[in-house]
Amino acid sequence: MKGFHSGFVTLIGRPNVGKSTLMNHLIGQKIAITSEKPQTTRNRIETVYTDERGQIIFLDTPGITHAKNKLGSYMISVAETTLKEVDLILWLAEPSAFFGEGEAFVREKLSGVKTPVFLVINKIDTAEEEKIKACEETFCREYPFRKVIRVSALKEENLDSLMQAIFDALPEGPQYFDEDTLTDQPMRQIAAEIIREKALRNLSDEVPHGIAVEVDSMKERPDGLFDVDAAIICEKESHKGIVIGKQGAMLKKIGSQARHEIEALMDARINLKLWVKVRKDWRNDMNQLRGFGYTVKK
Repeated sequence: MKGFHSGFVTLIGRPNVGKSTLMNHLIGQKIAITSEKPQTTRNRIETVYTDERGQIIFLDTPGITHAKNKLGSYMISVAETTLKEVDLILWLAEPSAFFGEGEAFVREKLSGVKTPVFLVINKIDTAEEEKIKACEETFCREYPFRKVIRVSALKEENLDSLMQAIFDALPEGPQYFDEDTLTDQPMRQIAAEIIREKALRNLSDEVPHGIAVEVDSMKERPDGLFDVDAAIICEKESHKGIVIGKQGAMLKKIGSQARHEIEALMDARINLKLWVKVRKDWRNDMNQLRGFGYTVKK
């Protein structure tokens, strides 16, 4: 389509640099869950932004880090595969001059990739100019970036410049999705991720990595109310009590926060029922990982 630029853009970087937050703010709606804890994103999440300039399909991938279990190996494979499928890569970094093992690991995964890479320094609202400049100089010594852009996803600083730079870098192409499409994620999956986000934000540090969520059913009543039954999966019996909390207080808190957000997203009333189940060492069980939607290779 003449003058219409379109393509696929992936966001990569170490865990917790703000990839999901940036993507949510760029498309103008929350699709990917966010949390201060690493490994929040486990699957590749596809979102779509369309305006008169063209269409950008964002792929938010798990943070690239060394794998500690089969779930970790799956997350790395998702990120690596995505690098070979896109038109542009956004490498997100925080304003720090430190280029350590994690950054070197990301650079290694980019070796041999011919796709142009932008360095996006996020969270500029948290650092002085001197620190941001040092970050830019350090990263540019380590990798030949096509462009460097400074932003604050949370404060929405310089996001318009980033969007224009992305459109300028994409080729002329077709409109892949209808203009009202925001994501490829089914509503059940989004609901499960919202519940997991609330668990991540409210639970103590030793629990979240072993948390998964299954939405067992989502049914609409004749009056428009949706009944949603979901289970929070944890790895240990001791974790089950933490998730439930004293007299069920923690589970109620997670459910209440999740219900409000799911209602806002679906524009409908939700009756959310949560249970807690234990599945020992599920992150190393390929059958269980496949059941959660992770296509894990042996």
